[in-house]
Amino acid sequence: MAPVVVENPQSLKTWIGREVAVTDWMTIEQGRIEKFAEATEDRQWIHLDRERAQKESPYGTTIAHGFLTLSLVSHLLKQAIEIRGVRMAINYGLNRVRFPAAVPSGGRVRARVALQKLEELPKGVEATFGITIECEGAKKPCCVAEWIIRFYS
Repeated sequence: MAPVVVENPQSLKTWIGREVAVTDWMTIEQGRIEKFAEATEDRQWIHLDRERAQKESPYGTTIAHGFLTLSLVSHLLKQAIEIRGVRMAINYGLNRVRFPAAVPSGGRVRARVALQKLEELPKGVEATFGITIECEGAKKPCCVAEWIIRFYS
């Protein structure tokens, strides 16, 4: 799916309160989970030990780290929207983050992106996006976050 194209950061105002896009599905392979565990020093067995996870975990398999899922929001937002005329974009932070469901190894995720709020800044805007990451076949989303990005022209 091609991203929604917005001509400049100020043009985002037409999307306030609306869903901008839904991204394509992305598979979360065990290899990615293992690399994330190494990068973050989070080697808990529910992420890495397939045999134990099969026997002891309520998921029946290894699962992705919640923070791995969250770390994909930048990639997924780029799939959802292309904002032209941006000289610089700054990750300003997160207001809320929740992980209502797990992402099993081999699971497929996608994001629903909505623009919740837009505030004018000198030479730019501050956008608050509602990001809902869904896991294929799950009843609940695997990550729900409010992400603030500052776009400068």
